[in-house]
Amino acid sequence: MKRTILWVPLALFGLFFGIVAYGLINPADRTIESKMIGKPLPQFALPAAYDGRPALASADFGKGEPRLLNVFASWCLPCIAEAPVLEGMAKQGVPIDAIAIRDKPEDVAAFLRRNGNPYQRIGSDVKSSVQLAMGSSGVPETFVIDGKGVIRYQHVGDIRPEHVPTILEELRKAR
Repeated sequence: MKRTILWVPLALFGLFFGIVAYGLINPADRTIESKMIGKPLPQFALPAAYDGRPALASADFGKGEPRLLNVFASWCLPCIAEAPVLEGMAKQGVPIDAIAIRDKPEDVAAFLRRNGNPYQRIGSDVKSSVQLAMGSSGVPETFVIDGKGVIRYQHVGDIRPEHVPTILEELRKAR
């Protein structure tokens, strides 16, 4: 009987190790999809994030042309990684607006000087209230907004070159 009791801690450790290993090998999908897809953008009017670009309001999106709305922050490393891809898309004629969250104007300006500025308008969402109202859970995130101001698609995470065809297709479908 005493010999069996000696093996219980090892068996419990083995069970614990197995559960942890399974979780590492098969992680759960932690992506939080916006519940706002298919719904109009929430009403907002954000001040300009810095002097180099105009302010941003929900009314800017109801003018007949689909647009991208990128949620970013100067302190976000994946935002730096996606900057050249967004710059390339803007050069192809893709209209891109942005919301800078929890940022100071001087930090946004420095970020754009270092990494490029593909944005036509940039709103400052210091308290992340518009970001949360849109159903965005982090940065970077990009939304396709149709010409009537309805959210049609959400891309969570940084945009990489392999994501561009999907985003362009979603923009085309939003026409």
